Amino acid sequence: MKNEDIKDGIVRINGDDAHHIIDVLRFKIGTKLIISNGKNQYIVSILDIENSSVILKIIEEYNQVVESPINITLYQGLPKSDKMDLIIQKCTEIGIKKIVPVETEFSTIKIKEKNIYNKINRWKKISLEASKQSGRSIVPDVLVPVGFKDALESLNEFDLCLIPYEKETNMRLKDVLKKNFNAKNICVFIGPEGGFSENEIMAAIEYGAIPVTLGPRILRTETAGIVTSSIILYELGDLG
Repeated sequence: MKNEDIKDGIVRINGDDAHHIIDVLRFKIGTKLIISNGKNQYIVSILDIENSSVILKIIEEYNQVVESPINITLYQGLPKSDKMDLIIQKCTEIGIKKIVPVETEFSTIKIKEKNIYNKINRWKKISLEASKQSGRSIVPDVLVPVGFKDALESLNEFDLCLIPYEKETNMRLKDVLKKNFNAKNICVFIGPEGGFSENEIMAAIEYGAIPVTLGPRILRTETAGIVTSSIILYELGDLG
């Protein structure tokens, strides 16, 4: 829902959102639901259903805080196949604020691929749908893929940057978080299937990233970002 959809306490929903309400959820006139304009949430009641539009009446603003106080940006090494779909869906559900696909040395998908913008549009749609399903008040942004060096140059925007690395055995994620319990803006770098090269790890360290271990077992790329972010939100945020 956009701000321009609201007029005198009445909201008109069109397009995919209306289709979802009418044909998927099969809501009827009088049904109450919660909607968001990306900033505020409202409790509304369905007044009417007109072909492909839904007319809603705002009952009151919904003030429950659903967004985490911790802002996590995931820098995800571009993986094979449709693994990125799962990563975006689940990371949106748990509360990540931004996802940046990254081309690394071992990425099989490249930024210059002809269909990369089709992938980006699909990823944004997945983020939107996952945000609706999980009742979030914002939709995490999925940015255009960047190169690894370009990603590193943004590290000064964060209070803490973590890079899980299978060859790191001493620095535990939990220990790093205990030392940085006041961090609010955190970024996480996850490698693709082949992980990060040693040169990439050394470059990340030079830019201030901290290599951490997630334990004795090696996690798949589609698992590592979800696990790392979940631990951060449990230790510093609102999970648990």
